[in-house]
Amino acid sequence: MQKLVILCRLEPGCLGPDGVDHIITFCQLAERSLANFNADICQWFISPRFDKSLAEIQYSLAGKILPRDKAIKFVQSFDQNLDDIEERFEDKLTQLINQYIARKQAQ
Repeated sequence: MQKLVILCRLEPGCLGPDGVDHIITFCQLAERSLANFNADICQWFISPRFDKSLAEIQYSLAGKILPRDKAIKFVQSFDQNLDDIEERFEDKLTQLINQYIARKQAQ
């Protein structure tokens, strides 16, 4: 079955003033932690957003980039809501960011 590929690009600043030093490691850890999130229909990739001209979230299916409205339709075909999925994803990502920052400060 085809899955909607969702690429989430994170700003280094989300990890604090020295986030640029940690963003690559964090993205790798977060991607592993979120690998099973909505895995029935979505596959998540998390990468640093060093280029502000690139979208924060990018959707693709079968190697083709999709506009958001087509991603919404794909997810709806599974009786799910993309806004809800993204909101839960962002909540989990926020938890991971907070945990990462707390660990970094404890060192």
